[in-house]
Amino acid sequence: MSHYDTIIKNGNVVLEDSVQSLDIGITDGTISSLQESITASADKIYDAEGNYIFPGMIDVHVHLDEPGRQDWEGFTTGSRMLAAAGGTTFFDMPLNGIPSTTTTEALLEKAAIGKEKSIIDFGLWGGLVPGNESHIADLAAHGVIGFKAFLSPTGNKEFEAADDMTLLRGMKEIAKTGKLLALHAESGPIIQYLTEQTAWQKDITADDYAATRPIQAETEAVERAIHYAEVTGCPLHFVHISSIRAVELIEQAKNRGVDVSVETCAHYLLFSHDDLAEKGAVAKCAPPLRDVDEQQKLIQKVKESQFDMISSDHSPCPASLKDRSLNLLEAWGGISGGQFTLLTMIELALTFEIPFAKVAALTACRPAERFKLTRKGKITIGNDADLAIVDLNQPFHVSADTFHAKHKISLYMNHTFPCTIAATFSRGRLVFRNNDFPASQSRGTWMQTENKPSIV
Repeated sequence: MSHYDTIIKNGNVVLEDSVQSLDIGITDGTISSLQESITASADKIYDAEGNYIFPGMIDVHVHLDEPGRQDWEGFTTGSRMLAAAGGTTFFDMPLNGIPSTTTTEALLEKAAIGKEKSIIDFGLWGGLVPGNESHIADLAAHGVIGFKAFLSPTGNKEFEAADDMTLLRGMKEIAKTGKLLALHAESGPIIQYLTEQTAWQKDITADDYAATRPIQAETEAVERAIHYAEVTGCPLHFVHISSIRAVELIEQAKNRGVDVSVETCAHYLLFSHDDLAEKGAVAKCAPPLRDVDEQQKLIQKVKESQFDMISSDHSPCPASLKDRSLNLLEAWGGISGGQFTLLTMIELALTFEIPFAKVAALTACRPAERFKLTRKGKITIGNDADLAIVDLNQPFHVSADTFHAKHKISLYMNHTFPCTIAATFSRGRLVFRNNDFPASQSRGTWMQTENKPSIV
């Protein structure tokens, strides 16, 4: 009779195409058994009676801001917050740290911090900015998950937007490495022009801010980037897409054989422009929250499987940068919400009859496939024991006590979800349970990728 390190009993396990009542046996951080009933002995038993067990969330888009801006967030608080989200792997973006991750030296500095402080696994994006094209090959050789560029002003002097020639030259270099380029796709000229038309006003309303970043700015940038990808052969990943027309352009490119994937974020699905009008700067992001009609259409695209994955774009900042007294053009444009992606998707699944298997695909399976994390994303024998245990009978109210980011400032504050993340296992380690972190001294692994990204 086998002996396991841990057995998780009596759970409703979310598999690729079904939900089944199964026990999970874990050995050396790996799923070693899936059975209706495991009767063997184990060092630890976790009873998941009545709970649903999802594959651990893979959030491909977070900003933890360390080194340099760890007063905004950092790997310690950020990784705990993501573990509380049911997250077991995250990819940190390159732009808000000082230095930004645009050289190998900066990459290795950030990796050392992550290995010291993160309680779950992590990957690191490299950056494409004017003047660093010569660093692309070395960054790829040292294991960046991919590269990130902006087509509009970043609001960060350490990480400038890529002009067209930087983009084309950089994409050609990235294509040689087999990595992909993630793009913040909003047209810089359109945004700058419209902002100039608005900035003179004394009082900037939510409508005014939204008008400076219209859907046309997103679609122009998406279409241009797709053409550049066809010219250079560079795989693309579009981050935080917020409009139906942009999704349709990307779908058309996929049908032509372009290697491209697309994410949206939980906040575009759960909230709308009405929340920006009501709550002000705390709800400011870029692209902005869209109107209710567009929000509902995005949810329909989720149901139709036209998004490849859902991310958080967790983008925290100190309270002073979200103060309600600030001009909306000046306030920090990011949503602090990395803890709520899986909870949001389950809420939407319950409301709109989306199968839990599709939620698992969007939050774990498809990210793992796109970024070649071959032992993650699915609950199957031989994979890492990365698991999120969800209690559908226990609502979760977002408060300062339950939100684990460094700053308790969020659009999600005071929202009540219909379910709770009861526990999170990362490689078989219980890293989160009942609003606590029992394995806080454990450390995650830096996920360095070598293989080419998959064609979606």
